[in-house]
Amino acid sequence: MAASKQVKDLTQLAASAANEKLATDIVALDMSDQLILSEAFLICTGTNENQVDAIADFVFEKLAEAGEKPIRKEGKGQWVLLDYSDLVVHIQVKELRDYYLLDRLWNDCPRIELELDEAR
Repeated sequence: MAASKQVKDLTQLAASAANEKLATDIVALDMSDQLILSEAFLICTGTNENQVDAIADFVFEKLAEAGEKPIRKEGKGQWVLLDYSDLVVHIQVKELRDYYLLDRLWNDCPRIELELDEAR
């Protein structure tokens, strides 16, 4: 079963917010066949700890405007996780992204196509 349209829309909103704060390597994975609790992961990279925090704050803000509130927020600086139950957002510095390779760990999961403004 694929991720629901509602989760895909929420993932797109989070990805657009991350993109607006200059996140790189933005990847969305459909986890619906692999995990029970989450339908999607959004993974992105910030160039430093301040940017990771800024991306997380902006994603939090944009999703709050859409009426979404995370059930959990963890981390600061190098890796921030925002857990919206059906969507989990991972924002990492490049070193941790390269070390943990979350998108490769889950490479058997289909990607969710994102529409991002490349002209930023």
